[in-house]
Amino acid sequence: MTNLTTKQRAYLRSLAQTVDPVFQIGKGGVTEETVRQISNALEARELLKINVLETSGLTAAEALEELAQKTGAAPVQAIGRKAVLYRPSEKHKKIELSGK
Repeated sequence: MTNLTTKQRAYLRSLAQTVDPVFQIGKGGVTEETVRQISNALEARELLKINVLETSGLTAAEALEELAQKTGAAPVQAIGRKAVLYRPSEKHKKIELSGK
């Protein structure tokens, strides 16, 4: 898991404001298939916003923590029903965090 400084997390939160949710966690919760798809999306995008539906039985914070552990990503924030994850891409580096 990537450890983020306070400034890096704030920078990622500001970037996430313009990002639309790409995934929804529903009544099935966090499944292996969901983890695989989110991991692939993190490789392509680095920063993901996820919508956690009320039917999932999870809070956004719980889903964020579970997904962060299973994908090796850093939890950025959980607000309301939304969660944001960050993981630097091996091949598609888009976000530069150094010096932030």
